[in-house]
Amino acid sequence: MRPAISSKVPLTLTLCFVLTPVFAQTKAANAPAPCDGNPAYHALDFWLGEWDVFDIKSGEKDGTNRIEKILKGCALIENWKEAASEGEGKSLFYYQPAKAEWRQVWVTDSGPMKEKAAQSAYPGPGIRFQGTIPHRDGTSHLDRTTLLPVSHDRVRQTIEISRDAGKTWEIVFDAEYRRSK
Repeated sequence: MRPAISSKVPLTLTLCFVLTPVFAQTKAANAPAPCDGNPAYHALDFWLGEWDVFDIKSGEKDGTNRIEKILKGCALIENWKEAASEGEGKSLFYYQPAKAEWRQVWVTDSGPMKEKAAQSAYPGPGIRFQGTIPHRDGTSHLDRTTLLPVSHDRVRQTIEISRDAGKTWEIVFDAEYRRSK
């Protein structure tokens, strides 16, 4: 006669299987974010926060913007809301270590999309992104955005386009961000 085999798993073995993933998650949650230690991931920190955005020429409020770190500080998301139309736009900013450059992907609720890369030759405390914007007819234009910290509570954003391969530039958006919170 064979001895009966218990269908009960010993408590210590059960606890081992249940608690191991919990300890692993806790350890991972407490681990430093991989991007925090690299100064390159902090190049846009001056722009983080809640902002009211005003047109430089008219002084009128253009909209609001919230810039926040996501993915444990490895990327930023921009959340734009236009004052007049309540149109929205979002940007994902991320650092590409292999190329040592920041990149931006911008999309709006009306369809336009832009992709730009930070220009490494830009002098000073700000940062400039530039990209080529394709048109449906096969032509394109250059688009560049400059973010310049004015103070802790103010940032200037200038967006320019060039239809002649960068020989001349036209300002299409010039605004001052004023920290709201």
